Amino acid sequence: MMANRSLLPAALALAALLALAPAGARCAAPAAAAPENAGPIPARDDAPFAIRRIAEFDRPWAIAFLPDGRLVLTEKAGRMFLVTQAGARTAIDGVPAAYDRGQNGLLDVAPSPGFARDRLLYFTRVAPEDGGGALILARARLEESGGRARLRDLETLWRQRPASRGGQPGGIIAFSPDGGHLFLTVGDRMEPETAQDPDAARGKILRLNPDGSAPPDNPMAGQGGIRALTWSTGHRNPYGLAFAPDGTLWEHEMGPRGGDELNRIRPGGNYGWPEVSNGDQYSGWPIPRHATRPEFDAPSLYWTPVIAPAGLAFYRGTEFPAWQGSALIGGLRAEGLVRVVFDADGIPRQADRWPLDRRIRDVAVAPDGAAWLIEDGAGGGLLRLTAK
Repeated sequence: MMANRSLLPAALALAALLALAPAGARCAAPAAAAPENAGPIPARDDAPFAIRRIAEFDRPWAIAFLPDGRLVLTEKAGRMFLVTQAGARTAIDGVPAAYDRGQNGLLDVAPSPGFARDRLLYFTRVAPEDGGGALILARARLEESGGRARLRDLETLWRQRPASRGGQPGGIIAFSPDGGHLFLTVGDRMEPETAQDPDAARGKILRLNPDGSAPPDNPMAGQGGIRALTWSTGHRNPYGLAFAPDGTLWEHEMGPRGGDELNRIRPGGNYGWPEVSNGDQYSGWPIPRHATRPEFDAPSLYWTPVIAPAGLAFYRGTEFPAWQGSALIGGLRAEGLVRVVFDADGIPRQADRWPLDRRIRDVAVAPDGAAWLIEDGAGGGLLRLTAK
Protein backbone atom coordinates (compact mmCIF):
# COMPACT_ATOMS: atom_id res chain seq x y z
CA MET A 1 0.00 0.00 0.00
CA MET A 2 2.81 2.42 0.77
CA ALA A 3 4.29 1.86 -2.70
CA ASN A 4 0.97 2.64 -4.38
CA ARG A 5 0.56 5.86 -2.35
CA SER A 6 4.00 7.04 -3.41
CA LEU A 7 2.91 6.96 -7.03
CA LEU A 8 -0.20 9.04 -6.42
CA PRO A 9 1.37 12.55 -6.65
CA ALA A 10 3.05 11.73 -9.96
CA ALA A 11 -0.16 10.26 -11.35
CA LEU A 12 -2.15 13.35 -10.31
CA ALA A 13 0.43 15.64 -11.87
CA LEU A 14 0.28 13.71 -15.14
CA ALA A 15 -3.55 13.86 -15.13
CA ALA A 16 -3.42 17.61 -14.59
CA LEU A 17 -1.06 18.08 -17.51
CA LEU A 18 -3.31 16.01 -19.77
CA ALA A 19 -6.34 18.02 -18.71
CA LEU A 20 -4.61 21.25 -19.71
CA ALA A 21 -3.50 19.93 -23.11
CA PRO A 22 -5.62 20.71 -26.20
CA ALA A 23 -8.00 17.87 -27.09
CA GLY A 24 -6.24 17.09 -30.38
CA ALA A 25 -2.86 16.97 -28.67
CA ARG A 26 -3.88 14.27 -26.18
CA CYS A 27 -4.03 11.59 -28.89
CA ALA A 28 -0.85 12.67 -30.68
CA ALA A 29 2.18 10.51 -30.00
CA PRO A 30 5.53 12.20 -29.44
CA ALA A 31 8.50 11.26 -31.56
CA ALA A 32 9.72 7.76 -30.71
CA ALA A 33 13.21 6.37 -31.01
CA ALA A 34 14.17 3.52 -33.30
CA PRO A 35 13.59 -0.02 -31.92
CA GLU A 36 16.30 -1.92 -30.10
CA ASN A 37 16.53 -4.47 -32.92
CA ALA A 38 17.58 -1.82 -35.45
CA GLY A 39 20.93 -2.52 -37.02
CA PRO A 40 22.72 -4.30 -39.87
CA ILE A 41 21.06 -7.18 -41.72
CA PRO A 42 23.17 -9.76 -43.55
CA ALA A 43 23.11 -9.50 -47.34
CA ARG A 44 24.32 -12.01 -49.90
CA ASP A 45 27.95 -11.69 -50.92
CA ASP A 46 26.99 -10.92 -54.53
CA ALA A 47 24.67 -8.05 -53.53
CA PRO A 48 26.20 -4.60 -54.15
CA PHE A 49 24.61 -3.15 -51.04
CA ALA A 50 24.68 -3.29 -47.27
CA ILE A 51 21.33 -3.35 -45.46
CA ARG A 52 20.45 -1.65 -42.22
CA ARG A 53 17.16 -2.03 -40.39
CA ILE A 54 16.14 1.45 -39.28
CA ALA A 55 12.76 0.91 -37.61
CA GLU A 56 9.75 -1.37 -37.65
CA PHE A 57 6.03 -0.78 -38.12
CA ASP A 58 2.74 -2.63 -38.05
CA ARG A 59 1.88 -3.67 -41.61
CA PRO A 60 3.50 -0.72 -43.40
CA TRP A 61 2.23 -0.12 -46.93
CA ALA A 62 3.97 2.87 -48.53
CA ILE A 63 6.87 5.27 -48.09
CA ALA A 64 7.64 8.62 -49.72
CA PHE A 65 10.39 11.16 -49.16
CA LEU A 66 9.84 14.80 -48.30
CA PRO A 67 12.24 17.45 -49.62
CA ASP A 68 14.01 17.63 -46.25
CA GLY A 69 14.92 13.92 -46.36
CA ARG A 70 12.34 12.65 -43.90
CA LEU A 71 9.89 9.95 -44.91
CA VAL A 72 6.13 9.75 -44.73
CA LEU A 73 5.04 6.17 -44.02
CA THR A 74 1.57 4.63 -44.02
CA GLU A 75 0.36 1.60 -42.09
CA LYS A 76 -2.52 -0.35 -43.55
CA ALA A 77 -4.64 -0.11 -40.41
CA GLY A 78 -4.94 3.66 -40.91
CA ARG A 79 -1.89 5.26 -39.30
CA MET A 80 0.59 7.64 -40.89
CA PHE A 81 4.01 8.72 -39.58
CA LEU A 82 6.81 11.15 -40.19
CA VAL A 83 10.07 9.21 -39.90
CA THR A 84 13.62 10.53 -39.77
CA GLN A 85 16.41 8.63 -41.48
CA ALA A 86 17.62 7.69 -37.99
CA GLY A 87 14.29 5.96 -37.34
CA ALA A 88 12.58 8.41 -34.95
CA ARG A 89 8.90 8.69 -35.73
CA THR A 90 6.10 11.16 -35.14
CA ALA A 91 2.50 10.01 -35.50
CA ILE A 92 0.41 12.18 -37.82
CA ASP A 93 -3.05 12.95 -36.39
CA GLY A 94 -6.16 13.62 -38.45
CA VAL A 95 -5.90 10.61 -40.77
CA PRO A 96 -9.42 9.50 -41.78
CA ALA A 97 -10.67 5.97 -41.11
CA ALA A 98 -9.65 3.12 -43.40
CA TYR A 99 -11.42 -0.14 -44.25
CA ASP A 100 -8.72 -2.51 -43.04
CA ARG A 101 -9.76 -5.81 -44.61
CA GLY A 102 -7.54 -8.10 -46.69
CA GLN A 103 -5.64 -5.94 -49.17
CA ASN A 104 -7.67 -2.84 -48.29
CA GLY A 105 -6.75 -0.10 -45.86
CA LEU A 106 -4.63 3.04 -45.86
CA LEU A 107 -2.53 2.77 -49.01
CA ASP A 108 -0.22 5.14 -50.86
CA VAL A 109 1.09 8.60 -49.99
CA ALA A 110 2.82 11.21 -52.16
CA PRO A 111 3.90 14.77 -51.35
CA SER A 112 2.72 17.46 -53.71
CA PRO A 113 5.35 18.49 -56.31
CA GLY A 114 5.19 21.89 -54.58
CA PHE A 115 5.29 20.48 -51.05
CA ALA A 116 7.97 22.91 -49.84
CA ARG A 117 5.48 25.68 -50.60
CA ASP A 118 2.01 24.18 -50.10
CA ARG A 119 2.67 21.35 -47.54
CA LEU A 120 0.09 19.12 -49.28
CA LEU A 121 0.12 15.34 -48.94
CA TYR A 122 -1.88 13.25 -51.39
CA PHE A 123 -2.90 9.80 -50.17
CA THR A 124 -5.24 6.92 -50.92
CA ARG A 125 -7.29 4.66 -48.73
CA VAL A 126 -10.15 2.23 -48.99
CA ALA A 127 -12.78 3.80 -46.75
CA PRO A 128 -15.64 1.92 -45.07
CA GLU A 129 -18.80 2.31 -47.10
CA ASP A 130 -21.98 0.28 -47.80
CA GLY A 131 -20.74 -2.82 -46.01
CA GLY A 132 -17.48 -2.81 -47.94
CA GLY A 133 -14.96 -0.20 -48.97
CA ALA A 134 -14.49 2.48 -51.62
CA LEU A 135 -11.10 3.62 -52.92
CA ILE A 136 -10.62 7.32 -52.18
CA LEU A 137 -7.99 9.81 -53.32
CA ALA A 138 -7.57 12.69 -50.88
CA ARG A 139 -5.21 15.49 -50.00
CA ALA A 140 -4.54 17.44 -46.82
CA ARG A 141 -2.10 19.98 -45.48
CA LEU A 142 0.62 18.66 -43.15
CA GLU A 143 0.88 20.92 -40.14
CA GLU A 144 3.77 20.61 -37.67
CA SER A 145 4.01 22.41 -34.37
CA GLY A 146 5.64 21.71 -31.03
CA GLY A 147 7.01 18.35 -32.12
CA ARG A 148 3.59 17.15 -33.26
CA ALA A 149 2.06 16.65 -36.69
CA ARG A 150 -1.50 16.73 -38.04
CA LEU A 151 -3.42 16.67 -41.33
CA ARG A 152 -5.55 19.78 -41.85
CA ASP A 153 -8.04 20.89 -44.52
CA LEU A 154 -8.81 17.37 -45.73
CA GLU A 155 -10.29 17.21 -49.25
CA THR A 156 -11.69 14.18 -51.07
CA LEU A 157 -10.61 14.50 -54.70
CA TRP A 158 -12.05 11.26 -56.11
CA ARG A 159 -14.26 8.50 -54.70
CA GLN A 160 -14.85 5.11 -56.25
CA ARG A 161 -18.47 4.17 -56.93
CA PRO A 162 -19.81 1.66 -56.06
CA ALA A 163 -17.97 0.29 -53.03
CA SER A 164 -16.75 -3.31 -52.99
CA ARG A 165 -15.88 -6.08 -50.55
CA GLY A 166 -13.11 -7.24 -52.89
CA GLY A 167 -9.40 -6.56 -52.59
CA GLN A 168 -6.97 -5.52 -55.35
CA PRO A 169 -7.67 -1.81 -54.89
CA GLY A 170 -4.57 -0.37 -56.58
CA GLY A 171 -4.41 3.15 -55.19
CA ILE A 172 -0.87 4.04 -56.32
CA ILE A 173 -0.14 7.71 -57.03
CA ALA A 174 2.36 9.23 -59.47
CA PHE A 175 2.78 12.87 -60.47
CA SER A 176 3.81 13.79 -64.00
CA PRO A 177 7.37 15.12 -64.31
CA ASP A 178 6.09 18.70 -64.66
CA GLY A 179 3.82 18.27 -61.64
CA GLY A 180 0.76 19.27 -63.63
CA HIS A 181 -1.15 15.99 -63.47
CA LEU A 182 -1.73 13.15 -61.05
CA PHE A 183 -2.00 9.51 -62.15
CA LEU A 184 -3.83 6.94 -60.03
CA THR A 185 -4.06 3.16 -60.38
CA VAL A 186 -7.42 1.53 -59.72
CA GLY A 187 -7.48 -2.27 -59.42
CA ASP A 188 -10.31 -4.51 -60.53
CA ARG A 189 -11.42 -5.14 -56.91
CA MET A 190 -11.55 -8.87 -57.74
CA GLU A 191 -14.35 -8.19 -60.24
CA PRO A 192 -12.41 -8.98 -63.45
CA GLU A 193 -15.15 -8.20 -65.96
CA THR A 194 -15.29 -4.57 -64.80
CA ALA A 195 -11.76 -3.88 -66.10
CA GLN A 196 -13.14 -3.78 -69.67
CA ASP A 197 -16.24 -1.75 -68.77
CA PRO A 198 -15.52 1.89 -69.70
CA ASP A 199 -18.10 3.08 -67.17
CA ALA A 200 -16.78 1.05 -64.22
CA ALA A 201 -14.29 2.61 -61.79
CA ARG A 202 -12.25 -0.61 -61.85
CA GLY A 203 -9.16 -1.84 -63.69
CA LYS A 204 -8.06 1.61 -64.86
CA ILE A 205 -5.27 4.16 -64.63
CA LEU A 206 -6.77 7.61 -64.12
CA ARG A 207 -5.27 10.98 -65.01
CA LEU A 208 -6.49 13.95 -62.99
CA ASN A 209 -5.63 17.55 -62.40
CA PRO A 210 -4.18 18.08 -58.92
CA ASP A 211 -7.61 19.25 -57.72
CA GLY A 212 -9.26 16.01 -58.90
CA SER A 213 -10.91 17.42 -62.03
CA ALA A 214 -10.64 15.86 -65.49
CA PRO A 215 -7.96 17.30 -67.80
CA PRO A 216 -9.47 18.40 -71.12
CA ASP A 217 -6.86 16.46 -73.13
CA ASN A 218 -7.62 13.04 -71.61
CA PRO A 219 -8.53 10.42 -74.25
CA MET A 220 -12.28 10.46 -73.41
CA ALA A 221 -12.44 13.85 -71.70
CA GLY A 222 -15.72 14.84 -73.34
CA GLN A 223 -17.64 11.72 -72.27
CA GLY A 224 -18.01 12.51 -68.57
CA GLY A 225 -17.95 10.20 -65.57
CA ILE A 226 -15.09 7.74 -65.15
CA ARG A 227 -14.46 7.84 -68.90
CA ALA A 228 -13.34 11.45 -68.68
CA LEU A 229 -10.65 10.50 -66.15
CA THR A 230 -9.48 7.26 -67.79
CA TRP A 231 -5.95 7.22 -69.20
CA SER A 232 -5.68 3.45 -69.78
CA THR A 233 -7.77 0.36 -69.07
CA GLY A 234 -7.63 -3.41 -68.76
CA HIS A 235 -5.54 -3.60 -65.56
CA ARG A 236 -5.80 -6.21 -62.81
CA ASN A 237 -3.91 -5.49 -59.59
CA PRO A 238 -1.57 -2.50 -60.14
CA TYR A 239 0.78 -1.82 -57.21
CA GLY A 240 3.51 0.10 -59.04
CA LEU A 241 3.37 3.35 -61.04
CA ALA A 242 6.27 5.71 -61.80
CA PHE A 243 7.79 7.93 -64.46
CA ALA A 244 11.16 6.99 -65.94
CA PRO A 245 13.84 9.67 -66.37
CA ASP A 246 12.82 10.03 -70.04
CA GLY A 247 9.25 10.89 -69.04
CA THR A 248 7.74 7.51 -69.90
CA LEU A 249 5.07 6.20 -67.54
CA TRP A 250 5.48 2.60 -66.36
CA GLU A 251 3.12 0.40 -64.37
CA HIS A 252 3.37 -3.08 -62.96
CA GLU A 253 0.57 -5.36 -61.90
CA MET A 254 0.09 -8.82 -60.49
CA GLY A 255 -1.14 -11.48 -62.85
CA PRO A 256 -3.30 -14.38 -61.70
CA ARG A 257 -1.45 -17.71 -61.73
CA GLY A 258 1.56 -16.43 -63.65
CA GLY A 259 1.98 -13.40 -65.86
CA ASP A 260 2.98 -10.52 -63.59
CA GLU A 261 3.38 -7.54 -65.94
CA LEU A 262 5.52 -4.46 -66.47
CA ASN A 263 3.70 -2.15 -68.87
CA ARG A 264 4.68 0.99 -70.72
CA ILE A 265 1.54 3.10 -70.37
CA ARG A 266 0.23 5.04 -73.32
CA PRO A 267 -2.89 7.25 -73.39
CA GLY A 268 -5.94 5.26 -74.44
CA GLY A 269 -4.12 1.93 -74.12
CA ASN A 270 -6.00 -1.27 -73.26
CA TYR A 271 -3.84 -3.89 -71.54
CA GLY A 272 -6.28 -6.71 -71.95
CA TRP A 273 -7.32 -7.97 -68.53
CA PRO A 274 -9.30 -10.26 -68.20
CA GLU A 275 -9.57 -11.12 -71.88
CA VAL A 276 -5.88 -11.97 -72.12
CA SER A 277 -3.04 -12.72 -69.72
CA ASN A 278 0.28 -14.53 -69.68
CA GLY A 279 -1.01 -16.40 -66.62
CA ASP A 280 -3.96 -18.69 -65.98
CA GLN A 281 -6.86 -18.71 -63.56
CA TYR A 282 -6.10 -19.96 -60.04
CA SER A 283 -8.27 -22.96 -60.86
CA GLY A 284 -5.86 -23.84 -63.64
CA TRP A 285 -8.32 -22.82 -66.36
CA PRO A 286 -6.33 -21.22 -69.22
CA ILE A 287 -6.62 -17.57 -70.25
CA PRO A 288 -5.81 -16.62 -73.85
CA ARG A 289 -2.30 -15.17 -74.19
CA HIS A 290 -1.61 -11.63 -75.34
CA ALA A 291 -0.23 -12.95 -78.63
CA THR A 292 -3.72 -14.17 -79.58
CA ARG A 293 -5.28 -10.71 -79.30
CA PRO A 294 -3.01 -8.11 -80.92
CA GLU A 295 -5.58 -5.36 -80.37
CA PHE A 296 -4.55 -5.33 -76.72
CA ASP A 297 -1.26 -3.85 -75.44
CA ALA A 298 1.09 -6.68 -74.46
CA PRO A 299 3.37 -6.30 -71.44
CA SER A 300 6.90 -5.09 -72.13
CA LEU A 301 8.15 -7.62 -69.57
CA TYR A 302 6.40 -10.37 -67.64
CA TRP A 303 7.22 -12.91 -64.95
CA THR A 304 6.10 -16.55 -64.78
CA PRO A 305 6.49 -17.80 -62.05
CA VAL A 306 5.24 -14.63 -60.44
CA ILE A 307 7.24 -12.24 -58.27
CA ALA A 308 4.12 -10.43 -56.92
CA PRO A 309 5.52 -6.94 -57.62
CA ALA A 310 4.85 -4.16 -55.11
CA GLY A 311 6.44 -0.73 -55.20
CA LEU A 312 8.24 0.87 -58.15
CA ALA A 313 10.93 3.56 -58.16
CA PHE A 314 13.31 4.71 -60.86
CA TYR A 315 16.81 5.20 -59.56
CA ARG A 316 18.36 8.64 -59.71
CA GLY A 317 21.36 9.20 -57.46
CA THR A 318 25.07 8.76 -56.84
CA GLU A 319 25.09 5.99 -54.21
CA PHE A 320 24.72 3.29 -56.90
CA PRO A 321 26.09 4.70 -60.20
CA ALA A 322 25.46 1.41 -62.05
CA TRP A 323 21.75 1.66 -61.23
CA GLN A 324 21.18 5.03 -62.87
CA GLY A 325 17.84 4.96 -64.72
CA SER A 326 17.00 1.44 -63.53
CA ALA A 327 13.59 0.47 -62.19
CA LEU A 328 13.62 -0.97 -58.66
CA ILE A 329 10.71 -3.28 -57.86
CA GLY A 330 9.84 -4.96 -54.57
CA GLY A 331 8.88 -8.61 -54.63
CA LEU A 332 6.30 -10.03 -52.24
CA ARG A 333 6.33 -13.57 -53.57
CA ALA A 334 9.96 -13.22 -54.67
CA GLU A 335 10.92 -11.93 -51.19
CA GLY A 336 13.53 -9.59 -52.55
CA LEU A 337 14.44 -6.68 -54.78
CA VAL A 338 14.32 -6.74 -58.58
CA ARG A 339 16.27 -4.36 -60.83
CA VAL A 340 15.09 -3.77 -64.40
CA VAL A 341 17.19 -2.00 -67.03
CA PHE A 342 16.17 -0.52 -70.38
CA ASP A 343 17.98 -0.66 -73.72
CA ALA A 344 18.38 2.23 -76.15
CA ASP A 345 14.88 1.56 -77.51
CA GLY A 346 13.32 1.51 -74.06
CA ILE A 347 12.88 -2.27 -73.99
CA PRO A 348 13.14 -3.57 -70.42
CA ARG A 349 14.83 -6.69 -69.09
CA GLN A 350 15.45 -8.01 -65.61
CA ALA A 351 19.10 -7.35 -64.77
CA ASP A 352 19.21 -8.46 -61.12
CA ARG A 353 17.09 -10.21 -58.54
CA TRP A 354 18.46 -10.10 -55.01
CA PRO A 355 16.81 -12.50 -52.51
CA LEU A 356 16.30 -10.82 -49.14
CA ASP A 357 14.18 -13.51 -47.45
CA ARG A 358 11.52 -10.93 -46.66
CA ARG A 359 8.41 -9.74 -48.50
CA ILE A 360 9.07 -6.25 -49.88
CA ARG A 361 6.04 -3.98 -49.97
CA ASP A 362 7.45 -0.64 -51.25
CA VAL A 363 10.60 0.96 -52.63
CA ALA A 364 11.80 4.58 -52.59
CA VAL A 365 15.01 6.47 -53.33
CA ALA A 366 16.27 9.05 -50.82
CA PRO A 367 17.64 12.45 -51.83
CA ASP A 368 21.17 11.16 -51.02
CA GLY A 369 20.75 8.18 -53.38
CA ALA A 370 20.27 5.43 -50.79
CA ALA A 371 17.51 2.94 -51.58
CA TRP A 372 14.83 2.35 -48.96
CA LEU A 373 12.48 -0.60 -48.64
CA ILE A 374 9.67 -1.63 -46.32
CA GLU A 375 8.82 -5.18 -45.37
CA ASP A 376 5.27 -6.45 -45.55
CA GLY A 377 3.31 -7.55 -42.49
CA ALA A 378 3.33 -7.12 -38.72
CA GLY A 379 6.68 -5.84 -37.49
CA GLY A 380 7.62 -4.86 -41.04
CA GLY A 381 11.04 -3.28 -41.13
CA LEU A 382 12.10 -0.01 -42.71
CA LEU A 383 15.37 -0.86 -44.48
CA ARG A 384 18.14 1.36 -45.85
CA LEU A 385 20.41 0.09 -48.64
CA THR A 386 23.80 1.72 -49.19
CA ALA A 387 26.75 0.74 -51.37
CA LYS A 388 29.26 -1.70 -49.90
